[in-house]
Amino acid sequence: MNDEASGSTPILQMQDIRKAYGSVRVLEDVSLELGAGEVRCLAGENGSGKSTLIKVLSGVVRADAGQVRLHGRRLSSDPMAAIAAGLSVIYQDFSLFPNLSVWENIGFLRSVTCEDVFHRRGARRRLAVDTLRRMQVDIDPDTPVEMLPVASKQLVAIARALANQARIIVMDEPTTALTRSEVAHLLDIVETLKKDGVSFLFVSHKIEEVFAVCDTVTVLRDGSVVMEGPIGAFDAGRLVEAMTGRSVDSQRLPREQSPPQPPFLEVSGLGRRGEFVDVNLALRPGEIVSVVGLLGSGRTELAQTLFGYMKPDAGRIEIDGKPVAFGDQTSAIAHGIAYVPEDRLTEGLFLSQSIADNITVSSLGKSTSFGILGAAALLQRARAAVQNLRIKTPDVTPAVATLSGGNQQRVVLARWMEHDPKLLILNGPTVGVDVGSKRDIHELLVSLSRSGTSVMVVTDDIPEAIALSDRILVMVRGRITASFDAAAVDEDTLYNEVIREDRT
Repeated sequence: MNDEASGSTPILQMQDIRKAYGSVRVLEDVSLELGAGEVRCLAGENGSGKSTLIKVLSGVVRADAGQVRLHGRRLSSDPMAAIAAGLSVIYQDFSLFPNLSVWENIGFLRSVTCEDVFHRRGARRRLAVDTLRRMQVDIDPDTPVEMLPVASKQLVAIARALANQARIIVMDEPTTALTRSEVAHLLDIVETLKKDGVSFLFVSHKIEEVFAVCDTVTVLRDGSVVMEGPIGAFDAGRLVEAMTGRSVDSQRLPREQSPPQPPFLEVSGLGRRGEFVDVNLALRPGEIVSVVGLLGSGRTELAQTLFGYMKPDAGRIEIDGKPVAFGDQTSAIAHGIAYVPEDRLTEGLFLSQSIADNITVSSLGKSTSFGILGAAALLQRARAAVQNLRIKTPDVTPAVATLSGGNQQRVVLARWMEHDPKLLILNGPTVGVDVGSKRDIHELLVSLSRSGTSVMVVTDDIPEAIALSDRILVMVRGRITASFDAAAVDEDTLYNEVIREDRT
């Protein structure tokens, strides 16, 4: 933190913020301050009130009580007023225009706040170029945003905020889809902008990043501030315990050794043009196998091929020793395979439908008698699933959109558990999930595997792979390049294999 950040007048003050939806109290007397050039972590589990607090700050939601002050002036509950006052929120989806160029996206917000009557192409392009140069970022300003990798889109979103003269940037889970090297680059840019007096409110579930970049931390739990202070006053264990209200072990989960069994699914020489080539792997009952690779490594395409989303061009798939050819997902499900997608919000859930409907929608036949669907039986099954998977909800009737990210993920798992799958494939099973729920999901998957289910996890989260897996396969540019016993490999060794492009 620079000298100005430690001055007596914060540039942001949120004082005694309260917010309730009906009888549910979401925020209770929440206060925080942010100085110039300061990075404050806003920590807490999903459902702790972080998102609502950000919406109050940005003027999207009106607080029931309390006030927000920017540069000493009270801020009205108006998004445009917040933007004009120098506040910018970068959400996980970045809210960019994919069909527009980099410079058009960067200059867009400035044009809106300045109420430009005429489209000043040259001036807006120069503004974008100057902003990227200030960030020391090399991105072609004429490239359509839809052509950029995720990491570059994140940087364009930051540039858009800076081009609009933002002095406070809120970053909501900014590194969810980034590789380790991309995360390091992003954090370097944050450090550079700190020196220029830009302040950040940094929301992240990744504890190591919090300690790498943040100066201070405010911890929310159940809508209240339970702890705050300089980051140096915390260690990882204390921070996690403050967030969850309990001690959460981040180490490898204990498990009994599963007895060796013949593979449930085995592939040999599997390939799909432009995606992956010559993949050989075996997935055994009672075993968790993680496929670890960077974005674009072919890991997701492999998982989707094993679930029938895509058809391979070469190779062989066998189930219980017999060759199969999946025509579609229905065929894969019939063979006992389940797939949990990475983007649960658009691919895995019906957000406006009830929790019960989301759990039972793909297994309605279990509650049908003589062609008549039994509503009471559906509710009973859904409530049993909620209890078994420890989904935090007072009932199964609310819309699934009301749940936190971790509980939404459990609803997706609960739906597949209704099928009693023999192989469960999970793509990024804990993306966007808080640290407490992440541990719970890991424990659930280990328990499921030890009951005889094969589990395949597709991830770029190296600590997750080590904590969860029995075996780890590394995928680089469409090929399986290495295999490790998860109990015997360390993070650095695994990471070096993941980024080793010359292996292909």
